[in-house]
Amino acid sequence: MPASTGPSHAEQHYVNRTGWLRAAVLGANDGLLSTASLLVGVAAAAASAEQLLLTAVAGIAAGAMSMAAGEYVSVSSQADSEAADLERERRALERHPHRERQELAQIYQGRGLPAGLAHAVATRLTEQDALEAHARDELGITENGAARPVQAALASALSFTAGGLPPLAAVLLAPGTLALPVLVGLTVLSLAVLGAIGARTGGAPVLPGLVRTTLWGTLAMATTYGIGHLFHVSIA
Repeated sequence: MPASTGPSHAEQHYVNRTGWLRAAVLGANDGLLSTASLLVGVAAAAASAEQLLLTAVAGIAAGAMSMAAGEYVSVSSQADSEAADLERERRALERHPHRERQELAQIYQGRGLPAGLAHAVATRLTEQDALEAHARDELGITENGAARPVQAALASALSFTAGGLPPLAAVLLAPGTLALPVLVGLTVLSLAVLGAIGARTGGAPVLPGLVRTTLWGTLAMATTYGIGHLFHVSIA
C-alpha cells in the first residue's frame, strides 16, 4: 500500500471572514431588531396599519444610512491609523535598517525561535519585503484584516436593509389585530436563524449564537412594547 505523500485534508479556517462577517452580522441583527422593536413599541401605542408601514420604511432607510455612515467613519479612522503606522515603519526602515531587523529578530525569539534561527528568518524576510514583515509581525496588519471602509459601509447598509425586511413583511401581510403577534413571532424566528447563520459562517457552535441573539432580541422587543403600552396613545 503506497505511503501517503501529504495530509489527507486541510483544516478549514474562518479568521479571514471576520472583517465582512462582523459588519454583515451586526448590520442584519441591528436591522431586524431595531426595526422590529420600533414597530412593536409603536403597535403597542395603538398605531394604525398605515402608521406601522411608514414607521417600518422610515426606520429601515434611516438605519441603513446610519449604519453605513458610522461604519465608514469608524473603519476609515482605522485605515488612517494603519496608514500612519505603516508610514512611520517605512521611515524607520530607511533610517535604521539594522536596528529594525534586530527588532524583528527579537519578535521571533519571543515566539520561541532560537536566536540564530530568529536572526536568519528576520534577515530573509527583510530581504524579501521588510515593510510587509514588520506590518504583519510587529504591527499586526495583514491583507485579510486590513481596514476597507467602503466594503464595510456597503455590507452594513445592505445587511441592515435585509434584516429589516421580515418586520416590514409582517406589517404588510398580517391583517389588523394579527400584525403584532405575527411581527413578534416572525422576528423571534428570524433572530434564531440569524444567530445560527452567523455562528455557522464563523465556524462557531450554533446553539450559543442562536440562544444569544434570540434572548437579547426578545428582551429588546419586550422593553419597547412596555414603553409603547405605557404611552398608549394613537399618533395623529
